[in-house]
Amino acid sequence: MLFALLAATRRAPTLRLGRTVLVHDEDPFRAALTRVPLDRVAAGTTGGAARRLDADGMLFDQSGVEHRRTRRTVGEQLGTAGVARLRPVWSAVLHRRLAPLADGGTVDLVEVAAELAGATTAALLGLTVDPLALADAARAAAAAAARDHLPGPPWPGRGRRARAAAARLVELARGADDPGGAAAVLAVASINTTVAAIPRAAAWCADDRLWERAADETTLPTLVAELLRVTAPSPLLPRVAAGPGAVDGAPVRRGDRLLLVARHAVGAHRTDPDCADPAPAARAQLVFGAGPHACPGAALARAQLADALAALAPHRPVVVRARVDRRAALPGWASLQLRAGPR
Repeated sequence: MLFALLAATRRAPTLRLGRTVLVHDEDPFRAALTRVPLDRVAAGTTGGAARRLDADGMLFDQSGVEHRRTRRTVGEQLGTAGVARLRPVWSAVLHRRLAPLADGGTVDLVEVAAELAGATTAALLGLTVDPLALADAARAAAAAAARDHLPGPPWPGRGRRARAAAARLVELARGADDPGGAAAVLAVASINTTVAAIPRAAAWCADDRLWERAADETTLPTLVAELLRVTAPSPLLPRVAAGPGAVDGAPVRRGDRLLLVARHAVGAHRTDPDCADPAPAARAQLVFGAGPHACPGAALARAQLADALAALAPHRPVVVRARVDRRAALPGWASLQLRAGPR
């Protein structure tokens, strides 16, 4: 029902429905993230869901100097040097898990993405845990927290299941260099976006026969940016205003709920990926947020997707079976079976 409402109202740059403001267009979307003070822990927001992990000092739950310090630290870990350090980890997973394609076998790209994300996150956090166990725990925690924050009457046991899923993830993250809930929140963010993004991008390449673009080093970066734009791993950002502001000339009051539709802001509903005429970089970047609310893991996400597509491209894979994950926190596949296609 929510996504039907968003689709029906997408022609309006912004629209107020009671205390909720729907934001669809590029400039209002950017303004909402950069000019309106946001409550990082309000119910029904990313920070509110992250609170389920009982973390102190975590990225989604901070403000002011503390938030800027944490963002700077995470940005350094996930920047150019961090990508170079972590790239051998996910490259090894891709090399091993995609090998069956060369012999005519099939691979489930969701499982590959889960192991890739789990191994990378474990290396980032200094954990010695099974990558698939970490990925499974992070996905379960995100899905349970998202369901627990859905509007409407509470479902019996939903809060208890969310707390149990969070506790399992926190326990796995206890050996991290930055232990406890903060590490768990980082695991949730990195793993869930990766598991959502890579299979959807690969499916799009298979459907639109974009593997030649992926195999070309000169067009691959543009293809990655365009695929991230149209798939928008986090298509909807729910936020709550912490103080007065304005979006598209309309006043926003403290406590107003903002529904920021990322996929509309970047034009994903209007244009398909186009390497010859890509969207402006500033617009495409909005799938990772803006200003103080920009995702510090953007460079890592682009590098992982680029390497995954480059590894798949020589096989020109086709989709032989796909199943939607209807319980995941982010839109994605529960299973995406690929087989090498005709050369």
